[in-house]
Amino acid sequence: MTLTKQATPRTQIDLDKAGATASLACAVHCALMPLVVTLLPLLGLGFLADERTEWALLGLSALLGSSSLCLGYREHRQRRALLILSLGLTALVGGRMLEERHFEAAGVIGVVLGGCTVAAAHFVNRRLCRACRVCRVKEREAK
Repeated sequence: MTLTKQATPRTQIDLDKAGATASLACAVHCALMPLVVTLLPLLGLGFLADERTEWALLGLSALLGSSSLCLGYREHRQRRALLILSLGLTALVGGRMLEERHFEAAGVIGVVLGGCTVAAAHFVNRRLCRACRVCRVKEREAK
């Protein structure tokens, strides 16, 4: 007998909020980094310009996005949010790779657009979950 814990609609919405926030933070981070990179060491924030931080933010966005949207898909069965997430993650990875190959401007555009697209996927997923009849019933039962 396998025991699995079902995500409540409240958990789903919280995951979407966290994912959208992380994605937007990633987009802001990537947009501002070229402008403030020289000031960061003076403020003790040099780690924000590190490649590992960039990939960690991307990984966090991918993890939260995949978790949240897969849970949402199990309820509302709409692929739209997953497609938007896939496009956003592809833009993020592509932008990071362009930056590493010294195509800085194109890379920044890619990661900013990717971060905003991943955030949009969370907003779409949240709207789909709120509109889903099954999700509304479960939310009432959870209260």
